[in-house]
Amino acid sequence: MMTRRLTQLFIGLALYGFSLAMFIRAALGLDPWDVFHQGLAGKVGWSIGMVVVVVSFLVLLLWIPLRQRPGIGTLSNAVLVGVFADVGLLLIPEFSHLGGQIALLVGAVLLNGIASACYIGARLGPGPRDGLMTGLARRTGWSVRLSRTGIEIVVLAAGWLLGGSIGVGTVVYALAIGPLVQLLLPKFMVPEPPAVALATADDKEQVPVQAA
Repeated sequence: MMTRRLTQLFIGLALYGFSLAMFIRAALGLDPWDVFHQGLAGKVGWSIGMVVVVVSFLVLLLWIPLRQRPGIGTLSNAVLVGVFADVGLLLIPEFSHLGGQIALLVGAVLLNGIASACYIGARLGPGPRDGLMTGLARRTGWSVRLSRTGIEIVVLAAGWLLGGSIGVGTVVYALAIGPLVQLLLPKFMVPEPPAVALATADDKEQVPVQAA
């Protein structure tokens, strides 16, 4: 089971990095975090993959006051998404034709949804940015949706000020990614190990039944 989980995790993170490269090559707008990554990369002169890695570890520092604990999936996410984003940019050409850009954008959204379902379904720890969202929600009492919206507004505004790309792709991603991951996640969710399921069943059997 662990072999499957690790394999699914690494495939998901690789696909996520490639989807980021596809978004960039489509040149029709990025998701909020990647607007920030792209804007920052333009200012510091690093590759966007390097910026993704550095920002990931900076975000992990914010986990400390939130008392979040990273898993192997968290640390793998922090490193591999950026690495594969840079690999994808080396392999995927730029498109100047609008039809090609739209096709690339649609493919990027679909691939990102599959990638997200893969690494979340592996159940080996949230990504740095997802953990920041859930940790903030738990510590403040805000809803996860409110926490996510607040964080993404901040990084989107910062990325735009830094020169990151906002466009129709930003809107398409915001509208499509949630329903897409919700649809795909059951197909990629790794089931609980049999031992855990058996222990749960045994516990239920040991609970005394109250007389009616």
